[in-house]
Amino acid sequence: MDNRKATLELGTKPIGPLLLQYALPAIIAMTASSLYNIIDRIFIGQVVGSMAISGLAITFPFMNLSSAFGAAVGIGASTAISVKLGQKDYTTAENILGNTVTLNIIVGLVLGAVCLFFLDPILRFFGASDATIPYARDFMQVILMGNVFTHMYFGMNAVLRAASKPRQAMYATMFTVACNILLDIIFIWWWHWGIRGAAFATIISQILALLWQLKLFSNQKELLHLKRGIYRLKANLVKNIIGIGISPFLMNVCACIIVIFMNNQFVKYGGDMAVGAYGISNGIATVFVMFVMGINQGMQPIAGYNYGAQRMDRVLQVLKQSVLYATAIMTIGWLVAMFLSYYCARMFTSDPRLIELAIPAIRINMLVFPIIGYQMVVTNFFQCIGKVKISIFLSLSRQLLLLLPLLAVLPRFWGVKGVWYALPASDLSAAVIAATIMLVYMRKFSRTYNTTAP
Repeated sequence: MDNRKATLELGTKPIGPLLLQYALPAIIAMTASSLYNIIDRIFIGQVVGSMAISGLAITFPFMNLSSAFGAAVGIGASTAISVKLGQKDYTTAENILGNTVTLNIIVGLVLGAVCLFFLDPILRFFGASDATIPYARDFMQVILMGNVFTHMYFGMNAVLRAASKPRQAMYATMFTVACNILLDIIFIWWWHWGIRGAAFATIISQILALLWQLKLFSNQKELLHLKRGIYRLKANLVKNIIGIGISPFLMNVCACIIVIFMNNQFVKYGGDMAVGAYGISNGIATVFVMFVMGINQGMQPIAGYNYGAQRMDRVLQVLKQSVLYATAIMTIGWLVAMFLSYYCARMFTSDPRLIELAIPAIRINMLVFPIIGYQMVVTNFFQCIGKVKISIFLSLSRQLLLLLPLLAVLPRFWGVKGVWYALPASDLSAAVIAATIMLVYMRKFSRTYNTTAP
């Protein structure tokens, strides 16, 4: 299909099929991405050992921090591009593409270099013990050396979706998954490189996918393509990208802070094995969260384009459809956690003690999942239509404003169980806040644009 025609479909095609067209590739891509992270952990847990799982869990804040900077650029740029395409401002959209490339290179290099220089103190701060720091260090040294490629890969995938190429974004992610699994088998299973092998597999697969993405964007026939004159940073474009991307940036930074605090609380109240149980439960939960993130990614270009084109009826339709799909997915996740938790834990380890800890961890972590999809979609919706302050508040409410105080207070009464109880308590509270804000905003939205709220 002609690229311009595909872009125009965002404003004309029925919302149901259009959302599936954009969300399914994103869901497949995000699920595949979470699966290869799980497969990494399975290889590490089964081949290297249970303590390596705990060491890998220590690196989660690093991954959240990297995702935060990647989201600030990638998601901010893709949303800005979607709005400009809706306004038929193709020149500005192309300049945003060029500025995205430059920003990703700068951020990737600087963040990787700074974290490498202070690696051991950072890992200690994140909760690493003498037993887990060797595993965490081996993994992060490789990941940080390839950090610029990771940023570029995720940034280009976000722009592919905004440029009406969700299938290509899906293919890129699926390629990294297949390549990563193959390299895991070679590096970890056959060559016995341990946890460092998992890191090499991740970076190499992302580099290969990035080369293909750059080839796609080098095609002069595409509506958006790489060319001279678009890479020099422009203050107004950078401000627009960061202004939109600040919400997911803060959400990921908060996730980083929360995981640091959780790791330290787990070590304090439950030891290194509790950190490993969290790593397992978080891996299972992430699969379903990634499903919803895929729906959000599918919603983003549709909501952004139609908001830019002032088609508010279509904006509300895509919101309603996204909420329904997200709620169904997270309900399935809840059922898996409640009834299949043993089998989920057993995938990662054969250590009876770790399995015993992981089973209740999975159930508690995902206790209120059926209402989490709504909160995630609503937060993303406000970001899509440029209501950055509301999106930031909703992003912060669950993690910084609710979860962090609960993590500080509840363990004083219930020990390590209190750390677990804090997760569903904050999820429930954040969902109530999101529903309240959405109800108020939808009434205002309906009066302003003379539309019917979903």
